[in-house]
Amino acid sequence: MASPASTSTLGFSQVLKTPAVQRLWIAQLVSVFGDFLAIFAVVSIVTFQLHGTPTQVALIMVSFLVPLAVVSPIAGVFVDRWNVKWTMIGSDVIRGCLIVALLFVRDLWGIYAIFFVLATVSAFFIPAQSVAIRTLAPPGGLMAANALMQQAVQVSMIVAPAVAGLLVEGLGANLCFGFDILSFFVSAALVGSLTIRREGPPALVSSVLDSLAQGFRFIFTHAAISFVVIAMASGMFAVRCFGALLSVYVRDILLMQSATFGVLNSLMGAGMIAGGQLVRSVAARSTPQHMVIYGLAGMGGAVFITALFGQLATTAIGMLGLGFFAAFIMITSQTLLQQETPPAMLGRVSSSLMSALASSQVIAMLGSGPVAQTAGIRNLFLASAAMLFCIAAIGLWKLRAPQTALQKGD
Repeated sequence: MASPASTSTLGFSQVLKTPAVQRLWIAQLVSVFGDFLAIFAVVSIVTFQLHGTPTQVALIMVSFLVPLAVVSPIAGVFVDRWNVKWTMIGSDVIRGCLIVALLFVRDLWGIYAIFFVLATVSAFFIPAQSVAIRTLAPPGGLMAANALMQQAVQVSMIVAPAVAGLLVEGLGANLCFGFDILSFFVSAALVGSLTIRREGPPALVSSVLDSLAQGFRFIFTHAAISFVVIAMASGMFAVRCFGALLSVYVRDILLMQSATFGVLNSLMGAGMIAGGQLVRSVAARSTPQHMVIYGLAGMGGAVFITALFGQLATTAIGMLGLGFFAAFIMITSQTLLQQETPPAMLGRVSSSLMSALASSQVIAMLGSGPVAQTAGIRNLFLASAAMLFCIAAIGLWKLRAPQTALQKGD
């Protein structure tokens, strides 16, 4: 396996000097900011205006994640066959039109339906973007390019939740939805200005089922990628039990309103930016597997602190830590996947990872609402932290096992 260090020789400023990467990064920044405005506006409406139960709040994200879990593997097959640029443009335009419906809908089931269709279209955009990043990143700049894309998400996480909370309380949610509509069309225009050429030979045309089988076979026969996929899916299960009900935690445990909910989410974004700044230097001295393990353990510690004390200050520290360690996992795993996957299969492999992550989150959120109502949110958070610690410990043991066996053989 190639070393992650080989993909991280360039810094952020050097990679951003590449015009294509710069435009794709701006498109990501604008689009994701609009998405966060819309998502947090919806969560705030359901939690603080409709007084939704934990289960009803969790179902917002469930309705978004189910299509990503089910449709993504099939979408990846077509992404490997279709024109990447036009797949991204078409997805942006369709999603922009779908958000228009949120201007008029205030019914829970209507909101769930919009998010479901929105995610179905997003299932095509996300793997296509992964292919684009690998194609457009300059030699030695893949780790930095992925970090920049993640930091576009992180900047949005800092600004958008706090802005959304204030806008919903002061001017109404429709302003957030209007910006999201505009952001999709700006993103489509920026992507339209790019020249994206696939690397390597084109994907072999076979049946959809055969193409799916090829993608899954590659993942589970590649030790490094299968480890990252399984660890990330397991870790995301535990983290989502925490994240899906954070707004309810703010309301019922901290006894605060939507503005505090937005600020706390912004702190997680700040932590991710800090982690993203360090990921390149740590990657040069560690393996991707170890970075994932340490990230899982760090996130477990952050959730544990939040649940144990139940205070605003410790919750803020927990959110910063959660974002910091999540950056290590997301950037490292995405770079490893792009680096190790043959170009003709990158759409399928990226979408399979997305499906695994979405599936684990759906299971977590379907269970987290009822468990929180019976056992309490803080107990649910403590269980999530324990799960993250266990996953990290098992992963570390598995990595050390071959070395121990080798030493005994000597």
